[in-house]
Order: sequence, then C-alpha cells, then structure tokens
Amino acid sequence: MAKKAKANPELDALIATAQDLFSGLGDIRVRKMFGGAGVYFDGRMFALLADNEIYLKADRINDPKFNAHDCPPFHYDKGTGEIMTMSYRAMPETAFDDADEALAWAKLGIEAAARAQK
Repeated sequence: MAKKAKANPELDALIATAQDLFSGLGDIRVRKMFGGAGVYFDGRMFALLADNEIYLKADRINDPKFNAHDCPPFHYDKGTGEIMTMSYRAMPETAFDDADEALAWAKLGIEAAARAQK
C-alpha cells in the first residue's frame, strides 16, 4: 500500500500562489516531490517550490539577471551534512506582487529548462 503524504499547508499555499502567478503561461503542471514541488511547462521543470520560496531554473545565460537581484541559489542537505547546490535561483520578492513580472521571470526559467534539455 502506498504511503500517504503528510499534509503540508505551507506547500499547498505556495503551489496555489505559483499556479496563480504563472497562470498566464497556460498549461502548467505541478508535481509534489521530496517535500517540495516541481512546476512544469511543456514537459520541462522550470520552477522548484521549496522552503516557502519559488526557485526558477537558472544557467550561465540568465544567472546575471538573478545576480543583479541578489537571488540566492537553492541548496539542500544530502542528509550526510554535504550541501548540494542546484541550478535554481529564488524568484525576486517583487515578482510575488506583480503577475507580469512573475511571468517574465518564469519565462527565463522556461528558456533555461529548454537549453538544459538540448
């Protein structure tokens, strides 16, 4: 029998926020995983929801934009004390209050996810 996931109201609220902010993209999908969630567009994960933050896919092309807004990368502990950094950066706080800005940042993440797949 499958183990039922624990209720996580904070994550559920963050998922609802992301769905609202990114609704202008059209068909996005959210999949819960490892205590967080991935946000997908066109089959590619462009955002990571974790630690009450929205992180967007980053790479060498869009990193300067994230750096200009002091957007930290996503880190996690492997359980051994070793800290891993993933190629996702926090979405600027100002984008949470502006759907157009949130969509612009999401598109940067979508473009990076497309480049990573090539």
